[in-house]
Amino acid sequence: MKDNKNNSILLSHGDGGVKTGRLISEIIGPALKNNILDRLEDSAIIPCRGAKAAFTTDSFVVSPLFFPGGDIGKLCVCGTINDLVTSGCRPAALSLSFIIEEGLDINVFKKVLESIKNTLEEAGEGIKIVTGDTKVVEKGNADKLFINTSGIGFIEDGPGISPSNIKEGDNIIINGNIADHGICILNCRQEFGFKADIKSDCAPLNSLVKDIKDAAGSGLHALRDATRGGLARVLIELSGSSKMNFDIYQDKIPIQRQTRGICEFLGMDPLYIANEGKMVVFAEEKNSIRILDAMKKNRYGKHSAIIGRVKGIKDKNRNASVTLITELGTKRVLDLHYSEQLPRIC
Repeated sequence: MKDNKNNSILLSHGDGGVKTGRLISEIIGPALKNNILDRLEDSAIIPCRGAKAAFTTDSFVVSPLFFPGGDIGKLCVCGTINDLVTSGCRPAALSLSFIIEEGLDINVFKKVLESIKNTLEEAGEGIKIVTGDTKVVEKGNADKLFINTSGIGFIEDGPGISPSNIKEGDNIIINGNIADHGICILNCRQEFGFKADIKSDCAPLNSLVKDIKDAAGSGLHALRDATRGGLARVLIELSGSSKMNFDIYQDKIPIQRQTRGICEFLGMDPLYIANEGKMVVFAEEKNSIRILDAMKKNRYGKHSAIIGRVKGIKDKNRNASVTLITELGTKRVLDLHYSEQLPRIC
């Protein structure tokens, strides 16, 4: 890779920033190139004997394994379901594979399994674990427990949901407070001694997306869950793939006071900090209030807000961009970060 003189994988290649993008575009993408993978969406839609199926995969290496609001078991279920529903599908089944470090307390493993079961029940809709695998490696060759999941869902009749459908004039909506998950993990690691009571936002968002679809009709254009790299990464990626400019209003972005305070103290930008229960919605302006009302009635969307607008492209010779309108009224173009703020947050 052009930015890596040592020719080795760095922590920053896994944080959702510039180096992650280059790892995908320069190494992984060319090696595995095909017309479905090239779209780089959270779940791939594939033909399935006349129907359409959505398929996704993810791996989880969070440290610590347990944290306020969740654990690696809850995280793996929520992360996979949330990736699936960004395509508008109904999640059906998940695979579940463990890589376990020799010496892991069996009671810890049982606790993770119980959390997986409880999260599937929370998600509902009959979603099941239908296949899996377990490997144990020598002590020191992994850190306690890693999980890989894949998920499949089915696309029901209705308008397509894809970044390619984003249109000028769309409103941009998010379902609540940003940056809680990343700051929760940081706080759990006790690197700075904060006594803040911040919980991860980890949640399965399939019921929220169903409510959004029911309220939106044909006015829903795109969905994306804001995980690694935070809200900023999602906006920058979708601006690029849709070739549209976005204006985002800082004073409209929901964030808890404690989370904001820790970010300011550490000099961290909450826009770039991971979430595990946040969905970014692109919808026609005329349907936005109805969608917003539906989101606020869902348990996972009580603090939903319209945070921006799709502006379109004025100069086709320039790349699309995301502009943050700050609380002072100044403007800042958002760029992907080159180095990690928080490794192993999911």
